[in-house]
Order: sequence, then C-alpha cells, then structure tokens
Amino acid sequence: MSDTTAEAAPEAPAAPATAPGGGAESFTDRLRRPRTYAVLIGSLLLLVLPFYLDRFWLQAGLFAMAAAIGAIGLNMLTGATGQLSMGHAFFLAVGAYGYCVLAGESSTENGHTLTGLGLPTWLAAILAVLLAGAAGGLFSPIAGRLRGAYLGIATLALIFIGQHVLFNAGSLTGGYNGRAVPPLSLFGFTFDDTEVVVAAVPFGSSEKLWYAGLAALLLSALFARGVLRGRPGRAMNAIRDHRIAAGVMGVPVARYRAGVFVLSSMYAGLAGVLLALVFQRTVPEYFGMILSLEYLAMIVIGGLGSVAGAVIGAAFVTLLPQVFTHYSDSLPLVSAPGTGGLAPGEASRYLYGAAVVAVVLFLPGGLARLGLARAKKPSAPNGPKAAKQSASPNQSALPKQSAPPKNPGEKS
Repeated sequence: MSDTTAEAAPEAPAAPATAPGGGAESFTDRLRRPRTYAVLIGSLLLLVLPFYLDRFWLQAGLFAMAAAIGAIGLNMLTGATGQLSMGHAFFLAVGAYGYCVLAGESSTENGHTLTGLGLPTWLAAILAVLLAGAAGGLFSPIAGRLRGAYLGIATLALIFIGQHVLFNAGSLTGGYNGRAVPPLSLFGFTFDDTEVVVAAVPFGSSEKLWYAGLAALLLSALFARGVLRGRPGRAMNAIRDHRIAAGVMGVPVARYRAGVFVLSSMYAGLAGVLLALVFQRTVPEYFGMILSLEYLAMIVIGGLGSVAGAVIGAAFVTLLPQVFTHYSDSLPLVSAPGTGGLAPGEASRYLYGAAVVAVVLFLPGGLARLGLARAKKPSAPNGPKAAKQSASPNQSALPKQSAPPKNPGEKS
C-alpha cells in the first residue's frame, strides 16, 4: 500500500532511481521527477483558486475537502484494516454538533432553548474532534471483536441511534431545523462573511475557510500517510490480509482494530466540524445512512487503502452533484431540482453507483491506481540479447571463468 513502490523510474540513466550501491534516491533526483512538478503546480493552483472562483465553486471545493478528510479516516479503517463501517455519518454528526454545543451560546431558536458552553471556537473545534474520538472509543470494544458484515451491521445501529438523538434532543441539536454554527476564530482572525480585501479581491467566509480546509486536509493526509507507511500500517495490512497469521506474528489484533476505529472516528469528527463551518447550519437529516454509503463509495472508487485514493474518490463523489446542479440546463436527461425530471442528486448517485460497479469489476485498485499501474510497468529491453541479460542480472557480477589449462601432450 505504500505509494513509493508506484513511483516511475527515471528514463535517463544519468538520474537513477537509486544510488549505485542500491541506496535511497537523492533529493536532487526527486526534484527532477515529473510527479514533483505536478505536485508543485497543483499546490500553487489550489492556493490561487480563491482569487478567481466564485462562492459556489469554493463551497463545492470545501465540501470535497471535508469529505476527503472523512474518507481518509474511513480508508484507514476499511481499506487498510479490513473493518467495514456503516456508521461513519454518526461520527461526522458528533463532530459537527459537538462544535456547535461547545462553541455556541445558550439561546432560544425555533421554539427550542439551545444549550451552549461558549468556549473559544478553536478550542471547541479541537474538543469536538476529541469528542468524536471518545464516541468511537466507547464503541471500540465492539469494533475490536467483530469483523466483516457483523461490524457493518453493528455500526449501522449507530445511524439509527444518532438520527433519533438528533431529531429529539432539541436543546442540543435544535430538532428538525438544526442550529446555527458559530464562525471559527483563530488568533483574532474570524472566518465569517466579513469581507477582507486581499490583492483587490474581497474575501468572505468561503475564501477564508478555503485555506483552513487546505491546512486541515494536508495535515490529515500527511499523518495518515505516515501511519500507513510505518509499522502500524504494516500491522493493519497484516490484520486485513490474515488476522490469524497477524496474531501469530505478535500483532495485538483486537487492540489495533479498536485503535484504528478511534482514529477513524476522529477523522470523521474533523470532517464534521469543517462541514458545519461551511454549511453555517447543521441539519439532522444530512447525517443519515445515505452519507455513510457515499463515504463507502468514495473509498471504493478512489482506491482502498490509499490516501490519494480517498482524496480522489471524495472529489469525484462530492463534486459530481454540484456539477450536475450547476449545468443542469445544458446536460441531457438532467433537470433543475424541483422541476419533476431527473434531479442532479439522483443522476449523480446513478453515475457513481455505476462507477463503483465498474471499479470493482475492471479496476480493483481504484482510480488512484490508474497512473501507478503505468509507472510500475517496466520498459521492455531492446533485442533478445538485452532480454537474456535482464533475465539473469547477477550473471555479470560473477567473475569470468577461464578455460582449464591444456595438458602438454594434448592435441589442439
């Protein structure tokens, strides 16, 4: 599952992928790779997008960032450890509503007396993530002992419990109408709709949250990448491939399963906080079973067990309804919401449902493996002589054996 095995070897012999003695690739060689240039160009593009995109596309991008954070957490649980979870939306709701309760003020709204602790918003965001992890910790003993469809059914119960609590605990959630989300404030800078002019461009809440979402996604991806590439990642893969063999090798299977479930819950809580800040209002109906199924579709389409696959799958599943909604007048068979035809949300679900089937049948590694498969494919040597040499690479390293000396009386 390590992405380093997918890096293409340089074409020029002057820049080998490894040192002559078989050592690691140098920093200069890494800078010469096309992938490095692609990452730099993509990062620069993401940094300048708020100066050119309107609010609609910025919000769509923020939804994709929040979904990517949650998908990374679910991919570590399902893709890397092999634990099926259907209750991911529950932990997103814990993070979103936990932030609203911790950061909000006590007030009366839509006939409900709302409870709020009035904590600093940055502290409320951190505590909301920890609260989601604590909720996952309460469920972790079950997650450590169940696997497969049994764990999926058990986590599905969290959705029904969460929906009942969200609709009926009016003092915490605001009931059916939800509750307003306090804007995030960090180091005296508030991420609200108060315009701040930067390079003659007015920055509102979407533009400000764009950079906060990028930072959260970057830190989440780097941490998950480090976990998956290190010793915990190898233990998780061993549990996924063969739990009995992993236990024989000394891996504490139940402890790892429980720990990864808690970590995945914290990722979901962070995604829920970012979603609440983007929506500016939490609605219980959003955190239902459909959302959990969408997250499963994200990691399957993008690629199981891959951080990049989680990001690609989240962007595909999240941005598709937004594109269909924005261009519903131009797309065939798709009509604007409320006009009686095929709604953009339904059309997008049909499309990424078909994408899930196509990925499972023809591309088990997901969309993230498309470029990696080409990078792994070695170039064929030229001619039969080169093929013969490549078939026995160690032959050239052996010293040449000279013919045995002839006897003086032997005829030539």
